Formats: sequence, C-alpha cells, structure tokens
Amino acid sequence: MPFRFIVSSALLLLSSVCMAQGPAPAISYTRDIQPIFTEKCVACHACYDSACQLNLGSGEGAGRGASKIPVYDGERSQAQAPTRLFYDASGKAAWQRHGFFSVLDAQGSQAALMARMLELGHRTPLQPNAKLPSEIVLGLSRENMCPQPAEFDAYAGAHPKEGMPLAVTGLTEQQYQTLQRWLASGAPIDEQGLAPSARESLQVAQWENLLNAPGARESLVARWLYEHWFLAHVYFEGGEPGHFFQWVRSRTPSGQPIDLINTRRPNDDPGTQVYYRLWPVQGVIVHKTHITYPLSAAKMARVKTLFYSGDWQVSALPGYGPGRRANPFETFEAIPAKARYQFMLDNAEYFVRTFIRGPVCRGQIATDVIRDNFWALFQAPEHDLYITDPAYRGQATPLLAMPGQNDDVGSVLSLWLSYRDKRNEYEALRRDFYADSPAPSWSTLWAGNDNALLSIFRHFDSASVSKGLIGEVPQTMWLFDYPLLERTYYQLAVNFDVFGNVSHQAQTRLYFDLIRNGAEQNFLRLMPAGTREDFLDDWYQNSGKFKMWLDYESIDDDKRSALKLDPKDPKKDFAHQLLTRYGDLNAKPDPINRCDSAYCSRPNIDPALQDADQALSRLASRPAAGLKVIEQLPEATLLRVQAPSGKREFYSMLRNRAHSNVAFMLGESLRYQPGLDTLTIFPGILSSYPNFMFNVPTEQVPAFVQAMQAARDAAGFEKIVDRWGIRRSHPQFWQYFHDQTRYLQEVDPVEAGVMDMNRYENL
Repeated sequence: MPFRFIVSSALLLLSSVCMAQGPAPAISYTRDIQPIFTEKCVACHACYDSACQLNLGSGEGAGRGASKIPVYDGERSQAQAPTRLFYDASGKAAWQRHGFFSVLDAQGSQAALMARMLELGHRTPLQPNAKLPSEIVLGLSRENMCPQPAEFDAYAGAHPKEGMPLAVTGLTEQQYQTLQRWLASGAPIDEQGLAPSARESLQVAQWENLLNAPGARESLVARWLYEHWFLAHVYFEGGEPGHFFQWVRSRTPSGQPIDLINTRRPNDDPGTQVYYRLWPVQGVIVHKTHITYPLSAAKMARVKTLFYSGDWQVSALPGYGPGRRANPFETFEAIPAKARYQFMLDNAEYFVRTFIRGPVCRGQIATDVIRDNFWALFQAPEHDLYITDPAYRGQATPLLAMPGQNDDVGSVLSLWLSYRDKRNEYEALRRDFYADSPAPSWSTLWAGNDNALLSIFRHFDSASVSKGLIGEVPQTMWLFDYPLLERTYYQLAVNFDVFGNVSHQAQTRLYFDLIRNGAEQNFLRLMPAGTREDFLDDWYQNSGKFKMWLDYESIDDDKRSALKLDPKDPKKDFAHQLLTRYGDLNAKPDPINRCDSAYCSRPNIDPALQDADQALSRLASRPAAGLKVIEQLPEATLLRVQAPSGKREFYSMLRNRAHSNVAFMLGESLRYQPGLDTLTIFPGILSSYPNFMFNVPTEQVPAFVQAMQAARDAAGFEKIVDRWGIRRSHPQFWQYFHDQTRYLQEVDPVEAGVMDMNRYENL
C-alpha cells in the first residue's frame, strides 16, 4: 500500500473523529506548535548546522522550509550565497528563490512533507533505552538526504527507521496529533515578533544615539564598536528575562523600522549611509549561538571614558574593502590603541567566546589547531609595547594584516606564504623589541577583573570558554597581547565567512595555527631562560619539529624572566603561584581536579553533593594509561547527580585528547597519544553539544566511580551505559536532556539556552 495513502487515510480518520466530537479549538502556532518544536526539534534544527537548513526555532524558520545545499562544505570551490535566517530573505516566497522548499504545504492529494516525516517516525518507535540500529548514521558524518516532497516515498522506502524526530524518543501521542491537525489545517503561523519593554526601549534609544552621534571621531568609534558587538546577544540592566538584542546596520535612523543592510561580513561596504540599530533576537535561544554581553549605564560611562575622554582626532574616515578588512590596526589607527585593548579586556570572556564558539556553530574551522585544554591569560596594557611604544607600533602595524580576503583557489599557496612571512617578520620584530624591555614579572599579567583567567576546552569539533582556571595544569598556556587578541577576533569572527569557499576557509585555519603559536611564544617569555626550547620540543613533537622549522619564527631563549619559579617544573610552579596570587579573580576554584588536601569537594553545598565531588575526584586528572575507561568516553559527557534533598548537579566529564602536536589541520588522528588522554570533571555545563549523559543518584556515585575504574574495554563500559546511561531511546530522554537548560536557568539564567544534540552518540 503506498505510504502517502496511509498518511492521507490517517488524516481523514482524524478529521472524521474531530467532526464527530465537535469542532476542535483552533491551534495557535505560538501557543501550541512552537513549544513542541522547542522540546523535540530545535536540538537538531537550529543555527547553520540544522539538518537540511530546516530551522524550527521560529515561525520564520518553519515557513522558510528546507534546502538540499549544506552550509558546511569545506570543499566548495565557489562561495555560496548566504542564507542567514532573518537576514538574507523574509517570507516563504523569497526563501524559495534561494532554493528552499516548503515542509508545511500539502502537495495536491499528498500531506505536507513534515506530516509524512513525522508519521514515518511515529510508526517506527525505538526500543526503550536500547542501542540504535547500526544502519542509522548519526553525528556530523551523517549525509543528510533532504528529500523534496516528490522524493519522500523513495526516502521512506530506503530509510524506514529514519523518520522524525530522528533516532530519538519521539513525540507524545498528544504532540503528534496536535502537529498533524495543524499541518492538515494548512499550518497557519500567528507568531508575533519579540518587542522590547518600555525600559528596554529607553536603553535601546540611548545606545543607538551614542553610536549614531555626528562627527568623524564618533563615526569611527561606532564602526569599531559595531564590529566588536555584531555577534553579541545584548541584554540590558533591568531588562526582561529572556530578552536579547543584536546590533545591525540599517539604512534608517532610530525611531523608524529597521531597513537591514545584510552584507556578508560586518565590515563589508554598506553602500549607503549607516545607522547602527538594536533589534530583538527572535526565536528560541539556543546555547551554541548565545554569546551574551551586558549593556548598562556603567558600561556606557566606561565606553565614553575610554573612547571620548582624550583629545585624539580623525582627519579622514577610512573606507571599506579587502585591504581595510585585512588590517583593522590600520583601519582604526586613529583610535587610541589603549582604549581598544582595554575595552576588549573588560569583557575578555566574550571576545574569546566569539572566536571559539561563533560564528560558525561548528568549531572545527578553529579547533583543528588548538589543544584539548589550555588556559588563557592577558598581557597588561602598561606592559604591551604596541600600547606604550609608538615607534614599535608604527613598525608593527603594517605587518599585522590577515589573509582570507582573496579567495582565489589557485592562489592559496602564494597568499599563505606571503602572510606567513609577514607574520614571522612581525614575530621577529616583537622578539627583538621585547628583548630590550624590562624582564617580564607578575605585573606583566592583566588582573583587572574575573575575565583575566580563562579556561578553554576543545571537544574535537567544538569548544567552550569559561571564566576561571579549570582542570589540571594544562600542557600549554596562551598569553594574549593586544595585537594577538584583535587579530584572532578579526580572523575568526569578523572576517570569517561561513559561506566562503575552500580557499577562504583554508587560509583562516592556516593563519589560526600561527596565532596559536604566537600565544604560546608570548607565554614562554614568562618561563626561565634556557627552558623555553624544551617546552617547545614537548609541544611540537615528531612532525611538529618540521613545522617549527618550516613556518614559525624562532623564539628568544636568552632574555631572563623576573619570575622566581622552581627550575624542576617551572610551568607547574607558575600555575600554583598564579592560583595563589590571583585567587580572588579565579571565578571557578577546582578542588575536584586539583585536590591538594584530603577534602576534594566544594564547601557550602549539599553534603550528598560534597560526597559526590569527593568520589568523582578519584577519576579526574588521571591519564588513560591508568584509567582505561577514558578510551571509551566521548569528548563531552554530562553526569546528572541528584541528592535525596532534591538538589541536583550537572558535572561535565571532558575527555582531553593528547597529541604529539596540533600544528597541522589534517591528519589529526595520526598525532593522537591516547595513553596520555585525561579526564576533567567539573560541576557545571561546559559544552553546548553533549555527546552523552549519565543519570546517577548521589548514593550510587561511589558505585559509578568504582565501575569506571574497573572498566577495561568496550564491554565493561557498556555495562555502565546500561545501568546509568541516558540513551537517545530512553523513555525520559527529553526530560533529562532539557534539564540541562533548566539547570542553567537556575544557576546562570542569562546563559541558558537549548542544547544541541547533533553530536549525541549511540553508546
């Protein structure tokens, strides 16, 4: 019997039942449909990595439909047209001109594509908490078919177990019937855009007035601020919970409807007079793109103090174009460098998040060339020669241009070599100027607020950033100065085009490798002279030595450091002194991974959770050679622990993969050192992309730890999964999955958003 006949008959029967019982109440998209999408669909259908670009976080996204063209394609020779929701088109007809097709419209006698996909999933339920069939491919390796309505029958025949929601506990019967009724009625959408409150509107007007103030100096500062805020989910002091705003460029001034200027990049030529405007972030907030930034009266006063208190002037406003994009140090040269750097330091966590978590949704553009865990520190402005020495700044600025503006595929190698050589000329200049400067000391490090100490964790193709020093003392640390922080931000956030071609993306990755090396070299100046080459030999083993010879400038291993460090292990001693000296700035004390007494738990929490901390500390910071279960764990696992009191905690269990070096963007598996992998366990959620979840009552945590210690192979680990794991097929999967968001709403509501499950594994 044809599949479309089954669906049509089911809908006809449903309609008959509804008529027999009287007219059903009208279904509201806002009240009835979006909550279902938010609970069961948005975890896979949000951002650029939505399957088939079907974004179900808003009515606009649902109405836009799906596309066969993936956003992520590292091999395309030509850049593709951007398809940013709310930016590049509006309304179903406009999106269809971009190659999208409807999933909501019935096709003659056939039900809507979404109705058929949902029916396929509804009639093939999963075995509760069982491992999924091996023929269902999951994760980023899955090739999405994205069938159009006319192709659905062939898809269903070839993939009978791959209806929607894909390979996960599905809709409840009520949710299923509600969606089918809505689709059968023509899928009307009554969604209204989010509007600011009266208090928020006042603050919007104040900030727009600031950025749109007349004058050359004001215009240049506004342009620089916009380019540093365009990714932010802005929230206001005293604003409504869940209300966030984004900076955009408009053809229209404040008080008029926004007429969006939707260039590919935020620093492309707008082609007209620009007004900087704030518009509300629409749709469901998802954690992976939720990079928050506070605006307040105090922040406005800070901006005015930094940028408008001096007597600096602008003789002529810079234009736009590839050269201006490539070197923001020249473009914004008139703005005092100290103001620019201090502004970025004030909210350093935000800026590091922009290039670790965004704008790409998937982090592999950046993460191929970074370690799995490291700490980031910042050079104090008064010790940054780019800030304090005009002669040095004048020589350095022309050397700080970045690649990626020319995406000619045939010129990749020559472009890369040109920018590499220019970067190495800068590194040599930096090395020689700093050799003539006072030896670095503890005052070299910026310690202005709790953004001064950051931890980065890489989870293969994504990464996270957190305030504070988390985990064991890492193999490497980064030290950002202003030229390095600004170049990283522009290379990976402002200038990066997710829709760009292979040349653009390759140049971006290759230059980020140089940025990492520069951050490591900056840190090595703090280590004792004579030890720095030994550190490099450890960080760049095997093929890394060839890369050092080929692409990196040599370091200064002679100029002394003023830090008094233990010569036996100066890096570890540095970390311990850092934690002691800047303990008040360390937002995340970590007794679980760095237990230095008999008590390895946090103070002032539920005693049952203290016991859990203590037990879990036995798993943390041990190499896989002595804790075999690490080899079975994915990169980012969440452990949900609930106490008898009702209190519960989420712990992030992060597998830190060891590498002989991270100097190449290909062949990563060849550089793995699996016996050196370690496990970081930390209370809180340190990933937007959980790979798996365990649920363990506090009284069973010791048994869980013991089982983890005893597991020697996949069979031993599977027993742990069978007992405590929350598989995709678990009857309460969604309850546990969304409890992550509820947890964030309780402990850090500004940061809460729906998690992504595209990387949730079939363990």
